[in-house]
Amino acid sequence: MHFVPPIGISDFRDLREAGAGYVDKTAFISRVLAEPAQVLLFPRPRRFGKTLNLSALSYFLEKTTEDLSHLFHGLDVWSDPAARARFQQHPVLFVSFKDIKASSYDLTFRGVRGVLQAVFRRHRYLLEEAALKADEAREFERLLNAEAPEEECWRSLRNLSGYLARYHQQKVVILIDEYDTPIQAGFLHGFLDDVVQLFRNMFSAGLKDNTDLFKGVLTGVLRVSRESLFSGLNNLIVHSILGEQHAASFGFTEPEVAAITGADAQPERLDELRAWYDGYLFGGRVIYNPWSILNYIHTGKVMPYWVNTSSNDLIYDLLVRRGMGLSHDMERLLSGGAIEARIDEGLVLRDLDQRADAVWSFLLLAGYLKPSGLRVTMGVVEASLSVPNLEVMLAFKDVFQIWLSRGLTDRQHVEALVRSVLRGDAEQLEALLERLLVTMMSFQDAAGREPEKLYHGFILGLLVALEGRYEVRSNRESGFGRADVLVRPKQPGQPGAVLELKVPSRRRGETPEQALDAAARQIRERGYAAELRAAGASPVHEIAVAFDGKRVWARTLEA
Repeated sequence: MHFVPPIGISDFRDLREAGAGYVDKTAFISRVLAEPAQVLLFPRPRRFGKTLNLSALSYFLEKTTEDLSHLFHGLDVWSDPAARARFQQHPVLFVSFKDIKASSYDLTFRGVRGVLQAVFRRHRYLLEEAALKADEAREFERLLNAEAPEEECWRSLRNLSGYLARYHQQKVVILIDEYDTPIQAGFLHGFLDDVVQLFRNMFSAGLKDNTDLFKGVLTGVLRVSRESLFSGLNNLIVHSILGEQHAASFGFTEPEVAAITGADAQPERLDELRAWYDGYLFGGRVIYNPWSILNYIHTGKVMPYWVNTSSNDLIYDLLVRRGMGLSHDMERLLSGGAIEARIDEGLVLRDLDQRADAVWSFLLLAGYLKPSGLRVTMGVVEASLSVPNLEVMLAFKDVFQIWLSRGLTDRQHVEALVRSVLRGDAEQLEALLERLLVTMMSFQDAAGREPEKLYHGFILGLLVALEGRYEVRSNRESGFGRADVLVRPKQPGQPGAVLELKVPSRRRGETPEQALDAAARQIRERGYAAELRAAGASPVHEIAVAFDGKRVWARTLEA
């Protein structure tokens, strides 16, 4: 049977009644119901099926007079007697914050209140059937009209679950999708404390010590428990991407991909899909990006689908504006290598401003890195991290291309910078680097405080701009030392370059000219060009560069 990909359909009922293809993940429902914990949190990357799973759970559990059994016939959950006993037995509150990405707290609060308004509107029959007391009805109407003050929004889920439990004589299920999207926006735009307080009060009221609660299930990208969002919530269990129990509940396994793409009969096609969309490891299991696989089936082409579905603003902010990705570790990742890092699943977003290593945990949880070789020592989790596939590699490279283009105005200036290196044109290189520094150091606070990060960003920009034709490395062994930048052609007979970068020592009272002299001596005395000549590069340009604030000096050594 031909698999029809449900592009853009995240409502389970719409998907099933449209006859679209569905990879059966309803065993997720059975596992959720069998969990002893009352509240469950599932952090997963975006577009990995979180909303569809919550939608299926909602349709399965929600108490209604309409028989929806046709949606589940033939699926895994329908053969589970324990789960069937809960079919359509509970009132359900389904809340999604996935679209709240505002740039201010005021707009965020209005967005949250609008989401709550929609939830209350679904249950306005409580008001119409006079099922509420007078004071309850007044507060219900304020939420229904999006006029409720903040403190009434805090207790909205708690109160509505109480009304529903009383009316239906059955405990309530609360489903919260993409709970951390507004929190990430708060971090990005500087109102983190306010948005954390809003959600902490709302979640604490709705999920902690709520006697009317049967189950609470939350999804998001991050687990930000140490932000005190779930403070004191001792009925919460977190199933992260490192855990085994729900490893296959989100995303596609390789057998599932092979079956729906027909690649089980075409090994070469499966190899191509592996290279582009595989590489994720959830609980040690190989998982494919479902959004990209579905789009591949729809178009028949391998392309970067997942990375183009939303803005990379936060990734750009972390890697470039805050300077966290301007490092040797990022260079290693972009070159297809791995880095060793400590993993903090309970990520504190504030740590991203204080701990450079926190960015790797964020990128792992967001789906931009994969873990291997997990090690736990005294409760500390460490892993080897690498870029999972070609699609994500392109996302990283796009970030640094954008960064370099912003500093040099347009693509032509980027190409001019690359040409100046490959021609050994010190005068042009000096002018273009100075333009880059003037633009980027005024734009980029973090790198302005640590200019060496910006200089390393230049290396990463070169690495991306020269991809395919050259290998660009920094601090690489060559001759009798490590060159700051080595540009090595992949084909003999092409030009190569070695650059040594210096910042004048203020402690020693060093001038830029003296720093330039020191860089030139180091290139020659340590034989940095040896590897390039051995690789057949011709000609080889040896370039000394000195940086001092927004000023640059460059000199090409004579052959």
